[in-house]
Amino acid sequence: MSEIVTFGETMLRLSPPDQRRLEEATEFEVRAAGAESNVAIAAQRLGSASATWASKLPDSPLGRRVVGELERYGIDTEIVWSDEGRQGTYYLEHGGKPRGTNVVYDRSDAAVTTAETAEIDTALIEDAELFFTTGITPALSGTLRETTAELLETAAESGTKTAFDLNYRAKLWSPEEADECLRELFPSIDVLVVAARDARNVLGLEGEAHELADELAGTFGFETVIVTRGAEGALAWNGGEVVEQPSYETETLDPIGTGDAFSGAFLARRLEGEDVATALEYAAATAALKRTIPGDVALVTREEVEAVVAEDESEISR
Repeated sequence: MSEIVTFGETMLRLSPPDQRRLEEATEFEVRAAGAESNVAIAAQRLGSASATWASKLPDSPLGRRVVGELERYGIDTEIVWSDEGRQGTYYLEHGGKPRGTNVVYDRSDAAVTTAETAEIDTALIEDAELFFTTGITPALSGTLRETTAELLETAAESGTKTAFDLNYRAKLWSPEEADECLRELFPSIDVLVVAARDARNVLGLEGEAHELADELAGTFGFETVIVTRGAEGALAWNGGEVVEQPSYETETLDPIGTGDAFSGAFLARRLEGEDVATALEYAAATAALKRTIPGDVALVTREEVEAVVAEDESEISR
């Protein structure tokens, strides 16, 4: 059994090379891409715990393409294979300022949207140390909204620690829909990761990062709340103690998956017994490294992360 289990959709990401426009593309780079599988990979690479990604996929060449790539990264997969539904994809068009990067989803009727709790091997979750999912998953369908809630409850009732990244996607649902759903999930969550903008725009909270974290912890009883602030770094509330972590300087090649790298690294180091401050350092360094790597996955080593942390600390005048 794996110590870390994640659940959610992984798509195939198609990107035209050389920052070309989608409408003129004649070829695409193809990669597996999904928040929960990204977290599983980062966590396994930066800790000693084994990780499993669980999902539902079409029994097709594209579904098998996803699994083949993820297993090459070293994680286990627990798949419900379906004869119905399709493999979700998204198209990523890279562009510098002022054009920016554009994401076009093509994930309607994906097999994962029909995944029910009865199909999932919940023993994996009950026997794990940590269960992780994100706000993307319940946004995909009414069925997944119920399944996500039930899997989180299963984990909580069995004593498995639960972690959740709010990960709001405006192309999937409105702030009002997300707020209603997520508040129903919060009682089953131990560790919450949320961007400051989402705490304000989705959950309707006000204040600085430490005030957001304090209100979330006080209202919903989270064990740990991490508020991310982009280039301004992150802040963690844990048992009443607040720890702040600045971001590391990085040259951005591909920002997609940065938040997943952050979450995976933080959770891995906490499972290793590190304190919150050290886990935040690892998370911020992993996120910085991810931005230099093409694709959604943080293909980094613990040694590389520790080198970033050590280099930054060596520049601090004490």
